[in-house]
Amino acid sequence: MRSSKFSRSRSLVVLIPALNEVLTIGRIVRDVKAAVNGDVVVIDDASTDGTAEAARAAGAVVLPHTLRSGAWGAMRTGFRYAAAHGYEIAVTMDADGQHPADSVLSVVAPVESNQADVVIGSCLHRGSPARKFAWAFFRKLAMLEIKDLTSGFRAYNRDAICALISADTGLLDYQDIGVLLCLQKRGLKISETPVKMCPRISGHSRVFSSWFAVFQYLVFTGILCLSKLK
Repeated sequence: MRSSKFSRSRSLVVLIPALNEVLTIGRIVRDVKAAVNGDVVVIDDASTDGTAEAARAAGAVVLPHTLRSGAWGAMRTGFRYAAAHGYEIAVTMDADGQHPADSVLSVVAPVESNQADVVIGSCLHRGSPARKFAWAFFRKLAMLEIKDLTSGFRAYNRDAICALISADTGLLDYQDIGVLLCLQKRGLKISETPVKMCPRISGHSRVFSSWFAVFQYLVFTGILCLSKLK
């Protein structure tokens, strides 16, 4: 029987895309390595502030991008690494300190026990009115039962990892609606587990930074939803 600390090699990898997160990345990597017996991979999306060096010093494998590919492009680099190295489960976390390392095992547990192919660490109490409005709008438009549509704290099994490095996800921008629709189309089981999230240690949301950004997100994601549903 496997231990809850993932004693087998290649069982678990934690993927952390990062862009100019030198203030937080070292601490996050150390916290994750203390919490789970898995590998930590930081995808450095062409940072200019020493993010890669701080991640390596903390013990992470660093996958550097020469040119920025965006949040989802960086995540796909991590998924390709996970698939190529035979990991059974991949966990995705943000690099800004919102996702507590001590919640990784609770997000992973339903995937490890085959209760779900994908688990979302859900925190419905966070976020601005703009974020909550976007959740409600897209939940209805996309006909999804998932409540926390934008959480980047997720666990994926190998079937889900392979689905997310397919051509179907190549043009996405974020790990949100488009990803969920792709997984749903593949017949994969998605569930949520409640987690507590911390305030950002530094920086601000790159998706919901202003009402204009919210409007832009609504337009592009709405078009994506309609095209996928069609």
